[in-house]
Amino acid sequence: MPGYLSPGDPFPLGATYDGLGTNFAVFSQVSERVELCLFGENGDERRFDLPEVDAYCWHGYAEGVEPGQRYGYRVHGPHQPASGLRANRDKLLLDPYAKAVEGGVEWGQGPYGYPIGGDDLKADHTDSASAMPKSLVTDPAFDWGNDRNPRRPWHETIIYETHIKGLTMCHPDVPEALRGTYSGLAHPALIEHLQGLGITAVELMPVHQFVHDHRLVDLGLRNYWGYNSIAYLAPHNDYSSRHGHRVVSEFKAMVKSLHAAGIEVILDVVYNHTAEGNHLGPTLSMRGIDNPSYYRLVEGQPRYYSDTTGTGNSLNMRNPHVLQLLMDSLRYWILDMHVDGFRFDLAATLARQFHEVDRLSAFFDLIQQDPVVSQVKLIAEPWDVGDGGYQVGNFPPLWSEWNGKYRDSIRDYWRGAGAPIGELAERLTGSSDLYENTGRRPFASVNFITCHDGFTLRDLVSYDEKHNEANGEQGRDGTADNRSWNCGVEGHTADPAVLELRGRQVRNLLATLLLSQGVPMILGGDELGRTQLGNNNAYCQDNPVSWFDWDRVDESLISWTGALVRFRAAHPVFCRRRFFVGRPAQAGAGLLGARLPDIAWFRPDGGEMGQPDWEVGYAKSLGVLLNGRAIAEPDRHGRPIIDDTFYLLFNGWDQELECVLPPTRWGEAWSVVLDTSTAAPVATVDAACLASGAAVRMRGHHFLVFRQTAPGPTWPR
Repeated sequence: MPGYLSPGDPFPLGATYDGLGTNFAVFSQVSERVELCLFGENGDERRFDLPEVDAYCWHGYAEGVEPGQRYGYRVHGPHQPASGLRANRDKLLLDPYAKAVEGGVEWGQGPYGYPIGGDDLKADHTDSASAMPKSLVTDPAFDWGNDRNPRRPWHETIIYETHIKGLTMCHPDVPEALRGTYSGLAHPALIEHLQGLGITAVELMPVHQFVHDHRLVDLGLRNYWGYNSIAYLAPHNDYSSRHGHRVVSEFKAMVKSLHAAGIEVILDVVYNHTAEGNHLGPTLSMRGIDNPSYYRLVEGQPRYYSDTTGTGNSLNMRNPHVLQLLMDSLRYWILDMHVDGFRFDLAATLARQFHEVDRLSAFFDLIQQDPVVSQVKLIAEPWDVGDGGYQVGNFPPLWSEWNGKYRDSIRDYWRGAGAPIGELAERLTGSSDLYENTGRRPFASVNFITCHDGFTLRDLVSYDEKHNEANGEQGRDGTADNRSWNCGVEGHTADPAVLELRGRQVRNLLATLLLSQGVPMILGGDELGRTQLGNNNAYCQDNPVSWFDWDRVDESLISWTGALVRFRAAHPVFCRRRFFVGRPAQAGAGLLGARLPDIAWFRPDGGEMGQPDWEVGYAKSLGVLLNGRAIAEPDRHGRPIIDDTFYLLFNGWDQELECVLPPTRWGEAWSVVLDTSTAAPVATVDAACLASGAAVRMRGHHFLVFRQTAPGPTWPR
């Protein structure tokens, strides 16, 4: 260890190794003195005052300090919780800019700045060092070789939302030592599975260093999902098969392997709150470093925290140092860790510069102007729990959004909940009602039926009610608004009729998702038939409830899903870059089929939908024709895009229905290429042709897709 610290530099913040030693810098406006604490292998601690402060950034340089060195900070300053000041020199603090973290929080009195069970206005002087994880100095060196961002266009993207541990923990082909880790995801067995499905991007649930909540640990549970971040530049150490700071190189190796397979990496990031909770939470990092700068405090009552996240606190998006931390974190993950995009948890909170949601808040302005962050994929979860927090469709043009209205509408349609047929039409065509007027394209809509939060797809068709007793909250947690249907029996059944209906519903939902305009997101495991036994809030289930059971998979569903993804990818009419216009292609576009609209809607009797038809409240069946020869947008080289023409028939009734194919002007002959009443994959060879105007018998809850095999007489010959 060094004998002293030289002044060093205030920038960059964090611990920066230069080959000879390490520069340490930390922001704190309220502190009177900041100590750097260096820890040896046996836990012994040496403290050094950071010798310089510039613009509230305390800094010092430690010669000879190398990667792997454990460290933390102690901040000396006012402890006046009633005024929002919570400095406590007895509490070891994680560096907000730590790039790696060792260990976890050991719950007890140590991590708390006040006596547990007592008054949070009083200071507790128990030293917390032995109960705290330690920040680590890291080595930035890594051989990226010829790694390249796949840069998959948005309209060609297929997202697979998954969990590092859940996906890999039980895979029989992954070596036991690598299960549940970054290296496990990089294993050829997992990459081959993703490639077989046609996945172009994995969206990883939180991998920033996070904390297992005190309450959950006392219940014998863990924060499995990870939405409890404490270090925004550090990959979570529980997911590493390597020791200490080498977690960074393991994460990089995972990204490199996925990129080599053509798969992008999107991180689910939680920049809206931290693991320090409300005024009764622990003092782990930012609370002790500079509480009023980092957190949004209640105006007039700064003892308390403004909470629009439901977790106890919200980061203070008005403070430039908080904005700097978030932007530095984003750039680090892009430039140093090579990730390809981010999904922002509870993004409406990030837009709350003051109280109300403002889509042009400072955070979004900074991203718009940043030459690095603005160029990757940006996805908002467009809601929080505060007033006016549901903001689907209201984010800036640079952003795509988790489209909660898509999820709700498609679920309602297929369970027969009476959703207006026009709502189905809007969601199938990219939700132009939400995005077109703000200059965005169909890929602004990230379409999903299921995600980590809620039922799996199998459970969505197997349960009417949540079954969350294992979470220890007497079933009070998790939403009651599941919009699910158990198909006649709650949970497990051996009834073949119920099982057949459930299989058809799964295929209906997946086919709708993958043939809608926008960006489809598949919940990892849905293609396997994964169940959580009706638990719709498995955030604390770090066990087989959440882990993928690779010994019990639906092989036919895997094949069906992969074939459907490949079918979508092969046909640009299902993944357009621009919205449908409902009229012929522009004259002079050089496209065949310019005499017919790019899309048309039909009643079950084969007649075109008129305005009165859209207003029939009981309508549950619909036909939609996608004209592959009237795609007005050119490809990236300026050439016309010409595709097959398809006719999609939806029957949301629970009874059989006779539908009539469109009249001759739309096509003389059609053949079925997808039928959700069978587990057979999408047809690669057309079935027997049906003539225009032919009657088609559809089952209840049934989806058919026809390919035009002979154009109609109005097409150019």
